[in-house]
Amino acid sequence: MPEAIWIIFAFGLGLLVKTVGLPPLVGYLAAGFLLSSLADTINITVEATNSLQHIAHLGVLLLLFTVGLKLKLRSIISPEVIGGSLFHFAITCAVFTPGLYWLMDLTWKTALLLAIALSFSSTVLAAKILESKRELRAFHGRVAIGILIMQDLIALVVMSLAAGQTPSQWVFIVFGLPLLRPLLFRLLDASGHDELLVLLGLLLALALGGLGFEAVGLSPELGALVFGAMLANHPRSQELAKSLWSVKEVFLVGFFLQIGIGGLPDGNALIFALIASLILPLKGVLFFFLLLAFRLRARSSFLSALSLTNYSEFGLIVASVALPEWLVPLALTVALSFLISAPINRFAHTLYERFNTRLTPYESKRHHPDEQPISLANTKVLIMGMGRTGTAAYDHLSDTEPHVMGLDSDPAKVSKHQKAGRNVVFADAEDTSFWQGLHMPAVEAVILAMGDIEGKLIATRNLRKKGFSGYIVAHTLYEDEAQQIRAAGADQAYLTMSETGVALASQLKNRQGIPAKHRI
Repeated sequence: MPEAIWIIFAFGLGLLVKTVGLPPLVGYLAAGFLLSSLADTINITVEATNSLQHIAHLGVLLLLFTVGLKLKLRSIISPEVIGGSLFHFAITCAVFTPGLYWLMDLTWKTALLLAIALSFSSTVLAAKILESKRELRAFHGRVAIGILIMQDLIALVVMSLAAGQTPSQWVFIVFGLPLLRPLLFRLLDASGHDELLVLLGLLLALALGGLGFEAVGLSPELGALVFGAMLANHPRSQELAKSLWSVKEVFLVGFFLQIGIGGLPDGNALIFALIASLILPLKGVLFFFLLLAFRLRARSSFLSALSLTNYSEFGLIVASVALPEWLVPLALTVALSFLISAPINRFAHTLYERFNTRLTPYESKRHHPDEQPISLANTKVLIMGMGRTGTAAYDHLSDTEPHVMGLDSDPAKVSKHQKAGRNVVFADAEDTSFWQGLHMPAVEAVILAMGDIEGKLIATRNLRKKGFSGYIVAHTLYEDEAQQIRAAGADQAYLTMSETGVALASQLKNRQGIPAKHRI
């Protein structure tokens, strides 16, 4: 039973690489290669069966569907995202294509397709790294995700052209799909929060998107992306994406296993992967200077570029359609880039702190509007992080304190608060340049309501470093984090769930009509 062997090897190798801080998909690739190498030794038949190929294809469709769920126009319609992605793509292809053509004696078409595959960065790795650090909504995180979405769109165009599919006469039905959006919204609302929600995602991604577009002669990958994008503006789109996350990840295991099982890398594949890994830093350097050219600060440019300094699983998807003979070398290249990128990104902020004096001279004198330093003027109470906790604190204080201000690193969230009449401005507490340009002459107290422990520690240390002697209070879920926040200089750190329990008990205790002897 080959499926049992696949699961055992995939889990074992995935768990092994996860313990050293690498994405499990590196282990899945390794599991495929290991199975190929052990086939004769342990007397098993290892081949990419039809079932494994089908699972791999479903994983790709679900990946593109979830990308579509994040495809909001406001996330990609900005000069730094559109310009940064297109310029990087054009420059990479212009440099890599002739280099591959001359050095590897390839045809121009093969050299161009390889250059395109190497130009993409990993959506899976970057998203996981940014999510683990809670930086998906930070300015540099949104820039990186926007660029990745643009690259995914480019990859889809390349795949459609390379597949050479001829649309049928029914293809014009696709242009009427936006008319279905109200119906899709109602279906999403009616699906609840359990298994029906997952089944709806599978229906849209695999049946209507995948099979539907394939039936009219279009790429099923394009269909999955389009149906995801049609739901992107629904309030529950991210809930749908999260509900599909585990299913998608399991199916993608099949994709990476299939690549490894397809054959072991030979000497030429190893040399190709090593050379591609050596020139990987140039990819990050190009992103850094392109983003600087669009007036981003050095910090945002550095952090965005670092998260994009890797090769992409989308390059493998493109290769599976257009360059199947290059799939194994590219898979090894992607795996090596993950080995390099994942550990470095874990220390991204520390690296910037170390090199910021060398990087900031490259900044433009005209900064991006989202990154201007601010003055707090006559603000007396400052709330950092305007999520649910920060918003509740702001609304409670604004009744008695007119000079309260909120800060948040998500411009969309800032805009929403400003429309609601709250005094909220954009700022990233983890940005050293923000602290250098901050003026806070009247602030008496600071509430740290960010979700990330690292952000609270950085904010506390920088506040004390600036000479702020007022009251600093934070919230957290864990006692060990509360101790770290106090050690960094905060006056108090409350455990969120404990305080919620006290508040609930207080409501009951103060309820009218309960005899004193029965009160809690």
